[in-house]
Amino acid sequence: MENLVKYIERLPKAELHLHIEGTFEPELMFEIAARNHIPIKYNSVEELRSAYQFSNLQDFLDIYYAGAAVLQTEEDFYDLTWAYLERAHKDHVLHTEIFFDPQTHSANGVPLKIVIEGIHAALIDGHEKLGITSCLIMCFLRHLEESSALVLLEEALPYREWITAVGLDSSENGNPPEKFERVFSQAREYGFLTVAHAGEEGTAENIRNTIELLKVARIDHGNSCLSDDALVDLLKKRKIPLTLCPISNLKLKIIERLEDHPLLNMLQKGLMVTINSDDPAYFGGYINDNYVAVSRALNLDKEQLYQIARNSFLASFLPESTRLKYINHLNDHHYQICD
Repeated sequence: MENLVKYIERLPKAELHLHIEGTFEPELMFEIAARNHIPIKYNSVEELRSAYQFSNLQDFLDIYYAGAAVLQTEEDFYDLTWAYLERAHKDHVLHTEIFFDPQTHSANGVPLKIVIEGIHAALIDGHEKLGITSCLIMCFLRHLEESSALVLLEEALPYREWITAVGLDSSENGNPPEKFERVFSQAREYGFLTVAHAGEEGTAENIRNTIELLKVARIDHGNSCLSDDALVDLLKKRKIPLTLCPISNLKLKIIERLEDHPLLNMLQKGLMVTINSDDPAYFGGYINDNYVAVSRALNLDKEQLYQIARNSFLASFLPESTRLKYINHLNDHHYQICD
């Protein structure tokens, strides 16, 4: 296993399912809270970190939204994003596609301009200083009404060149994809690509409706797809990637043990699966931690890990020339190690 861990540490990869607000480490949260004179109900970093124990998705979202309230200025969003990029660089992430939640911040009185300009500035520096390419995905909160998402979509149009896709996150239960059919249709008319969370808490039917109604390029999570053979065939036929988040699934009790994770079964069925970290500050695992943990639990070998890393580039929104460059880099790493 030690050799496999070293292989993972150096494995070139892309991260496609990463909520930037979910990278808010307690140390940085305390630092920014002090800078903005915002009180935190926890007395120390250790006390805050110990609160990161969740029994379901809603438990996590409650503390996630509370943490996001600390973020107030462009500098805050820059610092948050830069801290993630430095961490991703250590994990040999060459490309990242970052979710952000403007409605979370507008509820705290922070306008989209402050949020996106801070994140975008860090992404530019990440490319220039760390060599990490990136895309930005603006997510709608599914527990809010579609009318709110439509307002946000119009508000985002001046930043059209900075935003590659729109997504859908937050509480899946009780908020089906059909609730957002109009805003996704409008987003596509404006030229945005589309992705959406589905099949994490929800059923295979949620995944199918997300594909058919929202016309998504990727499914974020998608765990429940294996309960429907016809859906598995559809995902294969249309080559729709799944952005899986193993440690997140474990921490949110989607699975009881990592050994129960469907990733290997999905891979064996020919689905385009990828490994990602979701909200790593809250779940205690960045992307390499996820690769290592699931490899140990499912006894993945180097060939399977190589395929998953290759999938991460194939499933990305990169230009074809850059995608091929990264895959060639991945091939060089893999075949040098395996020769």
